[in-house]
Amino acid sequence: MHKKRQEAPILRKALTPWQAGAVLIGIVVGIGIFKTPQVVAQNVASDTAYLSLWIIGGLVTLIGALCYAELGTAHPHVGGEYHFLQTAYGQELGFVFAWGRMAVMQSGSIAAVAFVYGDYASFLVPAPPAVHAAIAVACLSVLQLMGTELGSRVQLAFTAATVAIVLFVALVGLAVAAQSAPVPTTPSSGAAGLAMVFILLTYGGWSEAAYLSGEVRNARRDIPRALLFGTAIITALYLFANASYLRAFGLEGLRQSDVIAADLVGLVLGEMGASVVAGIVCVTSLSTLNATILTGARSMFALGRSFAPFALLGRASAGGNAPRNAIIVQAAITLGLVVFGALSRHGFQSMVEYTAPVFWAFMFLVGLSLFVLRWRDPARPIPFRVPLYPVTPLLFCATSLYLLYSSLVYTGLGALIGVAIFLAGIPLVFYGRNTSGRILQKQRPSQNGR
Repeated sequence: MHKKRQEAPILRKALTPWQAGAVLIGIVVGIGIFKTPQVVAQNVASDTAYLSLWIIGGLVTLIGALCYAELGTAHPHVGGEYHFLQTAYGQELGFVFAWGRMAVMQSGSIAAVAFVYGDYASFLVPAPPAVHAAIAVACLSVLQLMGTELGSRVQLAFTAATVAIVLFVALVGLAVAAQSAPVPTTPSSGAAGLAMVFILLTYGGWSEAAYLSGEVRNARRDIPRALLFGTAIITALYLFANASYLRAFGLEGLRQSDVIAADLVGLVLGEMGASVVAGIVCVTSLSTLNATILTGARSMFALGRSFAPFALLGRASAGGNAPRNAIIVQAAITLGLVVFGALSRHGFQSMVEYTAPVFWAFMFLVGLSLFVLRWRDPARPIPFRVPLYPVTPLLFCATSLYLLYSSLVYTGLGALIGVAIFLAGIPLVFYGRNTSGRILQKQRPSQNGR
């Protein structure tokens, strides 16, 4: 039997299943629904296929969340995936994950959100989206260096605003006369796999269920309720929004809209209404961007404090108010990705492609860790067991492998660059494994659909 690691402190179990479901909705529903529909539409041949893939995305979300719920209740820890991977496979793989998050997943996620902000900001102030994206990343990073961060007390307000915006845009779409459009050309083979990569980005955040499992009153009973409630609401909301998009623009029109929410409201309220929506989406994007920069810098700081080759990242500002070097390095990596996205002409899509292969590779390993941890420690109490074991985790692993395959075969240069950068850091991980004395405590990467 392997040596037990120290468990994370037990949090007060105060959440009802409905509160937990509301938190899950707040995590998942974000700016992705204003950007990914265009890319998905470009990779499907019919309205039915378009909506069917969004339903499949909801089912994959539920399957993944159920697997994470078991891992989170059986192995509660603030480190999330890092802890699951380290416990199942050893410290080296945990550090490989840490490198992937720093160099690819987190920085790529920040750049992707920045490009969504840039698209809508350019609707208000004409300038290339990449310029707006770079300014946002630089300014928010400077604010972080000054010790400024988004207060957690306003998160529910931002969540409510985002859900209200999605509902408002969808209702506007129902008020618009249905549009006729040319019959779309048939996408190339394998395009559905690429569409699913972007759909599951929009559903991203379900893995946060691992953190909710330690705070609900009865994990065995309440986690399934929270997940079913949350996933059903999210899926219904996304289907409502996308059906509205299709009705207003048609599939071909949806393919051509870079700022779908602003364009849709503009059909009814004119330029003023579209500008208001663009401004609201910009504010929502900045909120997500600031939070993502904050969490990414803190996890990079933790990496520097526990892993010798990256010790520079573990140095704080003079007053200890901010992880100075981590913020600077993260901003530099992200700005480099913004430049790459600008050169590729499709910034948001390039950033999703950049992060997707590494992200889904680790999702597969996390899913597989459920089998490994059950086998390695059969006596460990499991407050919540994934239903239909082993079918459910096998489906999750198979889906992750399929999306890994799709993100490599059907994407562009961004995916290859992301994989190359990830592989380039692995020698550093093994070089420093004998000089790192402490276990890294990390939060999970951000793919919450925001």
